[in-house]
Amino acid sequence: MIPEHLRPFFWDVNVDTFQPEAHPEYTIARVLDRGDVDAVAWLKTRFTEDAIKDVIRRDRHLTPRSANYWALIYQIPLQDVAALR
Repeated sequence: MIPEHLRPFFWDVNVDTFQPEAHPEYTIARVLDRGDVDAVAWLKTRFTEDAIKDVIRRDRHLTPRSANYWALIYQIPLQDVAALR
């Protein structure tokens, strides 16, 4: 279930029935791209650091700005980030 403070980030799904763990890539990418500090804190309680890094590396839908930021935070080489290629 999506906490109340995160619902604005998931405007395109039914948040009453959405299961974040069933859609990890979508959930992680959405929070990394559009979330705030509280949203990212929640994300880290739900998903492993490896899962988050994997999304940073593979997701092509992250904005270049978000992809660059998170690559720097998680020390991922920029050439390994799909959204930046």
